[in-house]
Amino acid sequence: MSQKTDKRDRADLFRTRLGEAMRERGTSQSALARAVGVDRSTVSQVLRGDGARLPNAQVVGECAAALGVSADWLLGLTDRPETAADILANTLSLTEAPRALVDEQIFLWHKEAAGYKIRHVPAGLPDMLKTRAMLEWEYAPHLGRSAQQAIGASEDRLSWMRNTQSDYEIALPLYEMHSFLRGEGYYAGLPHTTRTEQMAYFLDVLEQLYPRLRLYLFDARRIYSAPVTIFGPLLAVIYIGQNYMAFRDSERVQALTGHFDYLVREAHVTARALPDHIRAIWAEADQDRPHR
Repeated sequence: MSQKTDKRDRADLFRTRLGEAMRERGTSQSALARAVGVDRSTVSQVLRGDGARLPNAQVVGECAAALGVSADWLLGLTDRPETAADILANTLSLTEAPRALVDEQIFLWHKEAAGYKIRHVPAGLPDMLKTRAMLEWEYAPHLGRSAQQAIGASEDRLSWMRNTQSDYEIALPLYEMHSFLRGEGYYAGLPHTTRTEQMAYFLDVLEQLYPRLRLYLFDARRIYSAPVTIFGPLLAVIYIGQNYMAFRDSERVQALTGHFDYLVREAHVTARALPDHIRAIWAEADQDRPHR
């Protein structure tokens, strides 16, 4: 059972926090009285009173609005002075997601989380594991003449991400890897030589960076995941197409971390088994490919 606060203690806390908020914002008693719509003597009485009586709800709400704090904080119901709107603004943001490689925002998030474990469910094959030819095939239709410039600018960032001290865990739908290896769906039209080079590079980087970089395949028929990146305990970002939805409050970061860890626990192919799995699927796909 929660412990109730004595009326006198709550009134004392209200007076203390009201005075604190006024000092923080440089607001005088006269200025607050005008903003609230009461006499200055009323504000003075509230601040200097020593009884258990609190102002009415209207005055409390107007004081909170005038000082940019929450009424709950003034009344001692929370230790966070921000209003609900401020809390939401600080913990959730919507950021533009251009159709490009490692854009400036993504790179800044990676730098901010350097040294932490980064968990990632990409929208396709992870950019940090792609060859230049693969990047050109994928991004040239979107970037046009600027594709080469964008790829060149991103290569240093991709290299930094591969070589940073962060621990990377990547979870990818099983069908995504199989579609790539077989040249189906999204990857239809990708030249066989590009796929061959990409597969070799993919395996080389995975084996070179293991166990600091671990990639798992999960069965999307059993478990679904939107593209998401979790930057340690600091930030979780969901990719929704033209925007990133970024969360900084610990509760949501922990919830998305738990979701990702479930993908890893239920993985159809583990990081250790992944290279052999890729080679086996590639051999099957190569056998099925028409030979001239």
